[in-house]
Amino acid sequence: MALIIPKHYTPKLLPETTEQAIKKLKDGFQRALAQNLNLRRVTAPLFVLSGTGINDDLNGVERPVKFPIKSMGDRQAEVVHSLAKWKRMKLGAYRIAPGYGLYTDMNAIRPDEELDNLHSLYVDQWDWEKTITADDRTLDYLKDTVRKIYRALKDTEADLYAIHPHITPTLPDDIAFIHAEELLQMYPGLPPKAREYEAARKYGALFIIGIGGKLSDGEPHDGRAPDYDDWTTRNSDGYQGLNGDIILWNPVLECSFEISSMGIRVDKSALLKQLEICGCTDRLNLDFHKMLVNGELPLSIGGGIGQSRLCMYLLQKAHIGEVQASIWPEAQIAECARHGIQLL
Repeated sequence: MALIIPKHYTPKLLPETTEQAIKKLKDGFQRALAQNLNLRRVTAPLFVLSGTGINDDLNGVERPVKFPIKSMGDRQAEVVHSLAKWKRMKLGAYRIAPGYGLYTDMNAIRPDEELDNLHSLYVDQWDWEKTITADDRTLDYLKDTVRKIYRALKDTEADLYAIHPHITPTLPDDIAFIHAEELLQMYPGLPPKAREYEAARKYGALFIIGIGGKLSDGEPHDGRAPDYDDWTTRNSDGYQGLNGDIILWNPVLECSFEISSMGIRVDKSALLKQLEICGCTDRLNLDFHKMLVNGELPLSIGGGIGQSRLCMYLLQKAHIGEVQASIWPEAQIAECARHGIQLL
């Protein structure tokens, strides 16, 4: 994604007021999220030990930031990419009952990101996880959870409008659901991101189901690690996948805008199948995977919701650097400044 400069862009809030609005947005949304999903807040690590299988592998190619620990014989630690697996372990450690869960502030460094309007070296999100039962591992349960998250988004948008009425709400009343295979059939000549663009423009808000497994063209819609989301179990609509992404239409940038990645997590059967598909069965020797195979971890659903992305969207900002402090190429800083986009 190249840098997008919206025509006639004028920030809705000055930087100082933006800082205040960010605080209110984050406080309000996490309260709504916790209430809607029955979550409680926990403290999360910034880094984990390498070689344990706990860190999120994302698409399997992103390099984690690593460092040696002097007092542990230079054993390697790595900054988390996300907390997808750590949260599930914490559910088990706290013995959180089905129907209840946890959320936390996740901070990460992703040095391989292509820096643009939406992507930063610094990633901040609400990571959440909820204990479920075997009967909950259904498409209906997934959709119901997505609707609860979307309700929290809508409520936060309404609260913002009450404080800043010149920031007009843009989210549609309801979120649409479409499987990645259906999206491929709707736009067969387009690559995945272009399909997302067209669908987001059409629906305003949608949840794309089934990300990670191969579609009828032989390619996945997008990559997913094989050991957290379940993207192989066949669901009630006949397609594979119990996971997906929440995608919004961003009217400021006029592009599709991913706000969350989430899903029902793998059980033992799905884990073994997905590791086999990806040629990663060697991971069965790692701590996390041993615990899952041995039945020591609860069944769960979980995901991440971008904090800066949420603020960027609701405050109608043109660049994620307007709502978070990070490092940007000098040329990008200068180009943004020329068009009234002030990066923090």
